[in-house]
Amino acid sequence: MIRSTAEGARKSTSPTKPAAAVPGSAQMLADIVNWLDEAKAEAVVTIPLEGKSSLGDYMIVATGRSDRHVGAIAEQLREKIKGAGERNVRVEGMNTCDWVLIDTGDIIIHVFRPEVRDFYNLEKMWKADIPPDTSSSDPSQH
Repeated sequence: MIRSTAEGARKSTSPTKPAAAVPGSAQMLADIVNWLDEAKAEAVVTIPLEGKSSLGDYMIVATGRSDRHVGAIAEQLREKIKGAGERNVRVEGMNTCDWVLIDTGDIIIHVFRPEVRDFYNLEKMWKADIPPDTSSSDPSQH
C-alpha cells in the first residue's frame, strides 16, 4: 500500500515540472511520503483536509513496526522537515512512541504502532464524508 500512496504523491511533482511550480504544501507532502517510504513506514495513507478542517492541508497516517521504529521514523521526519526549511515543527508523543504526532502547520503526520493505529482508526474518521452544517435559525428544524 505504501508504494501506491508514495507513487500518487510523486505524480504530483512530475519530472517535467520544476519543484517551484508545485504549491508548497503539495511539494512537502510528496517529500514526506517519500521520507516515510525511505524510513520503511508501513500502510501510509494521505488524507486531504480541505473542506473538513482548518487544522492543515493534509493529514498522513503511517505505521511503524514497534515503538523503536515509530520513534526512529518520527525523528528522521523531524530532521528532514527542518532541513527542508520548516521552522515550526512540533513533535508530540516521543516519550512512549505508541503514537507520535508531527505537525508542520500545513501537514499533520501521525505515526502509530499497529495496535494503537487499529484502536484509534483515524483514517475512518477523517475519510468519512462530513455532513454539511445543519445549524439553522429556523426553530422548526430542531
